[in-house]
Amino acid sequence: MSAEDLPPRESMEFDVVIVGAGPSGLSAAIRLKQLNPELSIVVVEKGSEVGAHILSGAVIDPAGLDKLVPDWREDADCPLKTQVKDDRFYLTTSQGWFRIPNFIMPPLMHNHHCYIGSLGNVCRWLAPKAEALGVEIYPGFAAAEVLYDDKGAVRGIATGDMGIARDGSHKDSYTRGMELLGKYTLFAEGARGSLSKQLIAKYRLDAKSEPPKFGIGLKEVWQIDPAKHKKGRVQHTLGWPLKDKTGGGSFLYHYDDNRVAVGFVVHLNYDDPYLSPFDEFQRFKTHPDVRELFEGGKRLAYGARAITEGGYQSVPRLSFPGGALIGCAAGFVNVPRIKGVHNAMGSGMLAAEHVAAALGAGRANDELVEYEDAWRSSSIGKDLFKVRNAKPFLSKFGTMFGMVVSGFDMWCNTLGFSLFGTQSHAKPDRKTLDPAKQHQPIAYPKPDGKISFDKLSSVFLSNTNHEEDQPVHLKVADLNLQKTSEHDVFAGPSNRYCPAGVYEWVEESSGPRFQINAQNCVHCKTCDVKDPNGNITWVPPEGGGGPNYEAM
Repeated sequence: MSAEDLPPRESMEFDVVIVGAGPSGLSAAIRLKQLNPELSIVVVEKGSEVGAHILSGAVIDPAGLDKLVPDWREDADCPLKTQVKDDRFYLTTSQGWFRIPNFIMPPLMHNHHCYIGSLGNVCRWLAPKAEALGVEIYPGFAAAEVLYDDKGAVRGIATGDMGIARDGSHKDSYTRGMELLGKYTLFAEGARGSLSKQLIAKYRLDAKSEPPKFGIGLKEVWQIDPAKHKKGRVQHTLGWPLKDKTGGGSFLYHYDDNRVAVGFVVHLNYDDPYLSPFDEFQRFKTHPDVRELFEGGKRLAYGARAITEGGYQSVPRLSFPGGALIGCAAGFVNVPRIKGVHNAMGSGMLAAEHVAAALGAGRANDELVEYEDAWRSSSIGKDLFKVRNAKPFLSKFGTMFGMVVSGFDMWCNTLGFSLFGTQSHAKPDRKTLDPAKQHQPIAYPKPDGKISFDKLSSVFLSNTNHEEDQPVHLKVADLNLQKTSEHDVFAGPSNRYCPAGVYEWVEESSGPRFQINAQNCVHCKTCDVKDPNGNITWVPPEGGGGPNYEAM
């Protein structure tokens, strides 16, 4: 059925439309209402509820919360209860680890003022605060299309149609999406947002920035033996099981109720097509000191998510006619600190302040150049500028020497100067894979079901669910290219870089067949980043589909 044959969409008009109920989107909504209670604001969220798709470490720098909700520490309902008391950094080998003294670490790497908790629960706590101010929040509705006016400015978004069968036909439950129209639209979709990608391309927002860079973050939540639990301990590592030239590391965060968040980050500019970030994570947990921590414990949750890693030099232009990018859609993660929540909230508030001023001046659907001009001199820009060379140095020199050089550069920047200027990221992550013939397959240990696990049992813990009879939301542009290049040249890395068992190469008598198990997708969007030909595009499935994280 063509677009002309579809029934017209119903529409609703607001002052501001916000895409995404994560920390940046909710902060923008709350700040707008704080500045002008009369504004009409809507937040559309693709997860089944606020927080369902939120995954972060998370050790949270409270700078954003302190500005948005100054009395949050006195709020009994606030889920952040555990302040960091013990901050540790290690280099790991297969049999042990070496602790780096805290005094060597640049001051910005210290975590004692931060709090450990679930970012999903923080968003669940913020959402009612936004609603109490009059913000409308619509969970379970995916923003599927950007709407433009006749001058090419953004005028809002349309939510996806629901009730479409896999073959494209309309089921009895078919419902046309809605148009949510605004004088300004803020895109807070998180890393590799589908609409944000389109806006960056349409307006050439990345024309003067470095290529975007990403990592994949994998996380589990465990409840462990109380005798082993060290509430308030934060521990980061670099090294084993990754090779020196493969960037990444781990975290272990002890917080409430004898729980430990364990996570593993792999930078997606790795070159070995046989590498599996999921299996490296499982192997990390077999380290003698890590295994001992989790023995006798219970794994409660699992999830994965792409992380923006380009930093200062990869941030695209943030403003365009009718709207702006905020949060991880803009790429505000501080990579060496593994923190982005404070900057996400800060960018939401900064954008809100400029939107409120524009609306107060009678403006609408023009470009918020003031927001673009302001962010680099704000706390966000200052935070990212000091660490701008960490990622390039790790990529260029490998983990060990790269850590030394980037640490030296961060110390210099802390003191107000740099000897290295601003380094380049060179090329996008999809172009870093070597042909498979240059590497050997990696024999990963078989999971034991106690400390290490397989993908499918892990996806089960993510509570991922999609309506099975709906179009596949992972779009392959050229299936022949997938066979001749992704399979024949690179040995099918999609089967390994995906942390949820979505992609398989099934051997049949006629040859290998590319199979997509879309129902397993946890919306990490790694495939959209790492496919060597840029041949896979992630688009939103029917609203409410995907993971249902409870406390990630």
